[in-house]
Amino acid sequence: MYWKPEIEILPRAQLHTLQIQRLQESLARAAQSPYYGTLFRKQGIRPESIRTIDDVRRLPFTTKDDLRSNFPYGFLTVPKQGAVRLHCSSGTTGNPTVIFHDNHDLASWADLVARSLYCAGLRDTDVFQNICGYGLFTGGLGFQYGAERLGALVIPAAAGNTRRQIKLMQDFGTTAIHTIPSYLFRLHSAFVELGLDPQRDTSLRLFVIGAEPHTEAQRQRIEALFGVRAFNSYGLSEMNGPGVAFECEHQNGLHVWEDAFLTEIIDPDTLQPVPDGEEGELVFTTLDRHAMPLIRYRTRDLTRFIPGECPCGRTHRRLDRISGRTDDMFIIKGCNVFPMQIEKVLMRFAEVGTDYVIELETIDGNDEITVKIELQKAWFTGDIEALEKLSRRIANEVRDEILVTPGVRLVEPGSLPKSEGKAVRVIDCRKS
Repeated sequence: MYWKPEIEILPRAQLHTLQIQRLQESLARAAQSPYYGTLFRKQGIRPESIRTIDDVRRLPFTTKDDLRSNFPYGFLTVPKQGAVRLHCSSGTTGNPTVIFHDNHDLASWADLVARSLYCAGLRDTDVFQNICGYGLFTGGLGFQYGAERLGALVIPAAAGNTRRQIKLMQDFGTTAIHTIPSYLFRLHSAFVELGLDPQRDTSLRLFVIGAEPHTEAQRQRIEALFGVRAFNSYGLSEMNGPGVAFECEHQNGLHVWEDAFLTEIIDPDTLQPVPDGEEGELVFTTLDRHAMPLIRYRTRDLTRFIPGECPCGRTHRRLDRISGRTDDMFIIKGCNVFPMQIEKVLMRFAEVGTDYVIELETIDGNDEITVKIELQKAWFTGDIEALEKLSRRIANEVRDEILVTPGVRLVEPGSLPKSEGKAVRVIDCRKS
């Protein structure tokens, strides 16, 4: 039932003791880096003075801008020859954010991913097909090493080439898949084109999905299409990548591994903690990373702690699914809008397909929003009156959610551009 029961069901009091011990060790390591060493001296921070969980609030936040400003080695706590791998973002708009790992960090990361996959139901008898990018992206190697550590047979399929993915599933009896949720809809379309039924013609039984925000309704659509349970995962490259938080068999929140990450949820405006159950910005402090510990890293992801205990018995607290990011929010006609608010509305309509895009543009000096939506094939009949009626219904329900009336364009299935990576949901063409 548990991968590491001595950690996963550790009583809360003992878990807090472990966190304090590891926090002090992480602060001592962080002080060896050029960035934190200088910052701690300026602010008079001593690791031994942090004696309780609440004391972490006395420590400064770390942001993505800090990582970029101190690129490439400003956060490294070991000599370069002590680091054995790095992962980083694309850096297409400036310096990338880079994370270094030593051998301890890679072993710890593999254990966390193995624990996470076991939590969702993966076992050493499974064939695990990893359909995501390898290389600098953390999802490929992160899941690869974690699934291998658990003992599963791993197919490093990488992203794309959908027909080959299906052949691999059939040839080797794939039972579990990791990929982004938007890709699964394209995968199902390929099954249909080939005249195959994923429930009848494969051995699939478990999906791990993550890397892009998705609603509960989207997850339920995936499960209905494939007849497979799909488990939500959460990670970010600054905290390793995958293996930060994962759903268990009850699918009622993501267990965040508190022996490895000290987790806070703060009000992004006041920077003060919010009560359990209230949404705010997720903040992490690494507790078991040697080469590059991070202190109070602001993720910009919005979520909440789910109150109460999980029936699975794990004592690590649960996070709700990510509802959006503070930096994904856009302002239209004076209203703050998150893309996930619009997706939540669209998924209520049986007529709506799997892809949509939100376009923002300036028309005659006014900012306008248009939502382009693919319809299910069965509903795209060419009945103009029915399409206009559906457009009005969708526009009205979106308006009720975001307080702005959008333009709605209903388009044929498959007509919106597709990406091999994360789905692009917002295109902002407004004049600055």
